[in-house]
Amino acid sequence: MHLRSNWFPLVLIAIILFLVIQGWLQNNDAGKKPITENKSDCWTGAGEYQIPVNSQGDLIRYGRDLIVRTAFYLGPKGSVAHISNGMNCQNCHLEAGTKPWGNNYGAVAATYPKFRERSGTVESIVKRVNDCIERSLNGQAIDSNSHEMKAIVSYIKWLGADVKKGSKPKGSGIMDLPHLKRAADPAKGKIVYATVCEKCHGKQGEGQMNADEITYLYPPLWGNNSYNIGAGLYRISRLAGYVKNNMPNPLNYHNPQLTDEQAWDVAAFVNSQPRPSKDISKDWPRIAGKPFDHPFGPYADNLSEERHKFGPWK
Repeated sequence: MHLRSNWFPLVLIAIILFLVIQGWLQNNDAGKKPITENKSDCWTGAGEYQIPVNSQGDLIRYGRDLIVRTAFYLGPKGSVAHISNGMNCQNCHLEAGTKPWGNNYGAVAATYPKFRERSGTVESIVKRVNDCIERSLNGQAIDSNSHEMKAIVSYIKWLGADVKKGSKPKGSGIMDLPHLKRAADPAKGKIVYATVCEKCHGKQGEGQMNADEITYLYPPLWGNNSYNIGAGLYRISRLAGYVKNNMPNPLNYHNPQLTDEQAWDVAAFVNSQPRPSKDISKDWPRIAGKPFDHPFGPYADNLSEERHKFGPWK
């Protein structure tokens, strides 16, 4: 008993010293490491094999297929209707709308219905989907009660089911790039396009078809079969952020190939090329609500259309 009582204080002191030294080492090591952004916490949508196997799952699965192979169903050779330019929704909403910063659907179910300045009204998911069809696919709106619309909405709602209502998770939509201190330069962007983009999207921006000759592997970036002047990507801030984190596909935001300046310049080049027109006279009924890079006047300030389209912006 006497020996045990002598050893106990020594053991206790040793344990305390060990814990103190371990804490010091951890703190010292942490102090040497730079603080970096955690890039793994972006929203990523569920994959097709997570879709439930039931009647609702069948509808969701069809909705996903409509996003991936839109032209197969709704394109010029579509099996359901001939109402779009041949592009797929997935050509803009990458990986069926699940890729972080890939113009994904992460915040759609959580934030719609919502008021949008572009229309000056509260919009539903149905309205938003038809906007994309009419603008990005340069097509015709589909019936809100159609099987196809119900399927697309079901898929989008299923993807965002776990996102808190009213929230916009990190990685959803398109990243906002820092503004340039100069105007975005189409001439510089043409060089970037020829070096990086042309091999997939074509010298004339015509894109590349899949072997089925129905859907696009790489979509056209301008010309008759591309998005029209009313599309969201016709704002160069949207196209620049999209390009920076995703192009050349399948690169992602972890390892971008282009600098911010290159992304802005190539976006300026692409959006300087001819493309389909659209009546946008009813867009932005409140002029002060127009985004800084909306390319068409009138504006609430005295800056020119050129300045709004290419910058530099205040």
